[in-house]
Amino acid sequence: MDPVIVVGAGPVGLALALALARQSVPTIVLDEGPGKDEHRLARTVVLREDTAAFVERLAGHSFGDTESGARWAGWRSVRRKQLMRELHFGDEAPAPLHLPQHVLTGALRDAIADERLVKVAAENKLDSLEQDATGLTAHTRGAKGTWWRGSYLVGCDGSRSTVRKLLDVRFPGRTAVERHAVAALRTELPWPGQALLHRMPPWRHGGAEVTGRPLADGVWRLDWLLPPRGDLVTPDALVMRIRETLAGWCGGSTPPYELLDTGVHTVHHRLARRWRVGRAFLAGDAAHLLGALGTQGLDEGLRDADNLAWKLGLAWHHGARESLLDSYQVERRAGVAARLRAADQSLPALRGGKGLRSYVPGSARGHDTLLTDGHVGRGPLGAPSSYADSPLAAAPSDSVTVVGTEPGAPVADVRVTAPDGSFVRLRDRLGLGHLIVLLVAPGTVVWERRHWVTAGIMPRLAAAVTALPHAAELLVAESYPGAAAHSVLLVRPDGHLVTALSGVRPAELYAAAEAALGGPVQAGPGSGDGDKAKGTAPAGRGGRVDEAERAERAAGATRPSS
Repeated sequence: MDPVIVVGAGPVGLALALALARQSVPTIVLDEGPGKDEHRLARTVVLREDTAAFVERLAGHSFGDTESGARWAGWRSVRRKQLMRELHFGDEAPAPLHLPQHVLTGALRDAIADERLVKVAAENKLDSLEQDATGLTAHTRGAKGTWWRGSYLVGCDGSRSTVRKLLDVRFPGRTAVERHAVAALRTELPWPGQALLHRMPPWRHGGAEVTGRPLADGVWRLDWLLPPRGDLVTPDALVMRIRETLAGWCGGSTPPYELLDTGVHTVHHRLARRWRVGRAFLAGDAAHLLGALGTQGLDEGLRDADNLAWKLGLAWHHGARESLLDSYQVERRAGVAARLRAADQSLPALRGGKGLRSYVPGSARGHDTLLTDGHVGRGPLGAPSSYADSPLAAAPSDSVTVVGTEPGAPVADVRVTAPDGSFVRLRDRLGLGHLIVLLVAPGTVVWERRHWVTAGIMPRLAAAVTALPHAAELLVAESYPGAAAHSVLLVRPDGHLVTALSGVRPAELYAAAEAALGGPVQAGPGSGDGDKAKGTAPAGRGGRVDEAERAERAAGATRPSS
């Protein structure tokens, strides 16, 4: 089968290619540039717990507390001269990861250099795309331009996406929602390792808001909120802002500093009408733009890649389940749309200036909570999306039990016992294309796996897992938040919970797994939106009830006699 074509070699495109390679899917990355990234310390990314774990898993190493990236020790929120809130990050509140974007893309490129299933084609700019019943044909121009054949294509080529334009997909939204003057500098501040949001700073040119985010090696990124449409920021004006801000934070005198990089960052809010057209998909900035109120567009782009990779991997190896491929747009577009709605609803109150809202008791503290959520990755502005209303959701069942994670939400990263008896983190087992079945079994941690793997309910559960309609890995956890003993959790390859069952329920487990995979494979068109391409998929297994009954019988055959 032809490889998947990824258009664009930014963080999202590179991450998607590596995620597909982990599932043994060959990929061609079309990079219109020379294959190198500009080093800019004023262009950084903040990754939440889930997206940081995703890219670290792909890159094969941790970015935090190194020469490149920093995990924040805490968060401070100040209004005028008053400290409104202070957070300390730890196990209960994982710290965001802050690093230069070129460091992230460089690490992903290094990982790709050792990956035989990924080919990066530099100096290849896409200029045409055609779909047919069995795949796509793309043409690129440039020094090394040529024709390319692929099974699927994903446009990760940024806000001016050529793929989106060739697919004739509209990209409505708002322009210049926020503007920020940006400076990267090396200095010492009174709050080492802590990010800071200062609203209404009490110095002359402080503006409405300034944010300080620490990087590694004593480097800070400072952002000043500017009027949406105002004068250009001159070098002299920026230096004045830097000196006033540092003096205001350091007791009245400007500390020594080294200015490393500057820029102006403009935030747009846009959302593509469609994210799938036949065998072509959109991801990252090609599908959405956001970033106001501390939200991070790259976070959402990496979640796009994580969501799409396992679905394309399943289609590439086993034939297209159209409902599974369609679910990418349904899940991810809804998640980003909710984030944009939350920001648009909050902007009038937070950026509306004077007026009645500014005199309402407690309004400043409420505004601070909203902004903190956006910056640290919580609440409607920052928390990872939940796919509770996904078409892949499991049907209601009397066997469903309540745990600390809602169906559709990302699972907690607990310590688990792997099939070889080693202890690993649950997130380490994600992204390999298979389902995960997690048994909550208190007491197992004190015994070697060989002592309990053939005892109690384990043989019956192992048989039920073997009978599932797709490969699954059986893991065991000493505990899981909110879960009773012998709860069985079914987890998607991207780490979202499908369902939690009370005990071993083979038929219900099978039905939930099949729902999570988009139902039985159906032969038929592969158009998605039904207007660009036709394709075929092999006939499926079919017969959910029959297969579920066979799973029940297989599990029953291994039930120990009483």
